[in-house]
Amino acid sequence: MSEQRPLVLSLRHVDSGYNRRGGLFRRRERQEVLHDVTFDVYHGEILGLVGESGTGKSTLARTILGLVEPDRGQVIHYTRRPQMIFQDPYSSLNPAYSVAWILEEPLRVYGKYGAAERKRRVREMLERVELPPECLAARPDELSGGQRQRVSIAAALIRRPRFLIADEPVSALDVTIQAQILALLQDLRRDLELSFLFISHDLNVVYQLCDRVLVMKEGRIVEQGTADEIFDRPKEDYTKQLLAAAD
Repeated sequence: MSEQRPLVLSLRHVDSGYNRRGGLFRRRERQEVLHDVTFDVYHGEILGLVGESGTGKSTLARTILGLVEPDRGQVIHYTRRPQMIFQDPYSSLNPAYSVAWILEEPLRVYGKYGAAERKRRVREMLERVELPPECLAARPDELSGGQRQRVSIAAALIRRPRFLIADEPVSALDVTIQAQILALLQDLRRDLELSFLFISHDLNVVYQLCDRVLVMKEGRIVEQGTADEIFDRPKEDYTKQLLAAAD
């Protein structure tokens, strides 16, 4: 199915990392995290990324977002750069402002829309993430965890990107709210023709949501395939170990 769809992102042989702070009289050292990472994201798909903590998933997300420059290789965007849905919406939403301000501010900075159009888009996006209008006047600490994550999703979508990175977006939520947010992401994918890179350590969630899956170990993609291929017919020992641990 993927080969028939347009690309939204391609990574080709990407090495990337960060500068590790040295001691008082030592120069910073380059810590390479990603090694020869190559994959594609296709229009309309949800691509899962799994691997143990510390394996490079967050560095990969930051490299795609342009927050980290790759040392080698290419990161090719076929749409505007993606927006991010974070694991902890409370830390990513400004607690000093109302939901209305949080959602309208990116449009105000963008400068393309008048006040009436900004407010219309904010109300429309709130409806898309299934929040009632009274949430507009609330601040993040007045909302439940599930409501805050819906606001975080709305904030990522307010400028209408076609590609989102979701970094453990349901791991801080209880099982019932998790299911609601996953259903919302599926609906948004269908209605807005979105593509996602979905980062998670929860393999059950990945199997439920994702079309294809990347398996990362020590900064390398060691296996990739459809969800059924990865979960039912894994080839790499590392993938088999992850699946066994999840069971």
